[in-house]
Amino acid sequence: MSRRHAAAKREVNVDSKYGDIVVSKFMNCLMYDGKKSAAERILYHALDIVQSKSGQDAVEVFHKALEVVSPSVEIRSRRIGGATYPIPVEVRADRAQALSIRWLITAARKRPEHTMVDRVAGELLDASNERGEAVKKRENTHKMAEANRVFAHYRW
Repeated sequence: MSRRHAAAKREVNVDSKYGDIVVSKFMNCLMYDGKKSAAERILYHALDIVQSKSGQDAVEVFHKALEVVSPSVEIRSRRIGGATYPIPVEVRADRAQALSIRWLITAARKRPEHTMVDRVAGELLDASNERGEAVKKRENTHKMAEANRVFAHYRW
């Protein structure tokens, strides 16, 4: 990683159906091997299922799920005097969003449903209701940060 310049942020286009940048980012993370049309189909069908099951607007449920899963603190390792300490650090908003998207997709891929559409829809519904694997991941991260709060004075 270059130390001279910060990496330039790429501009993400809004998705075609909902006109939402975050939905587009989720779709890009869901994509395998550059197959955006497959990721688009999976996400749009999953959002249709979410809307039919919850009775609420699918994009609102999607944003609520991301908000519930996004962490406020995380653990960073720092080497001090030959020892490595886990230090709790507050998470920037863009990193929190990226982590929540990644955690939701990873949790969805581990679910037992047969199709990816059902997995994504189930994980979004679970996360918006504050349960599921992605929410557990966030809670474990917060517990780790709380347990290592004694090292917070090493923060840089």
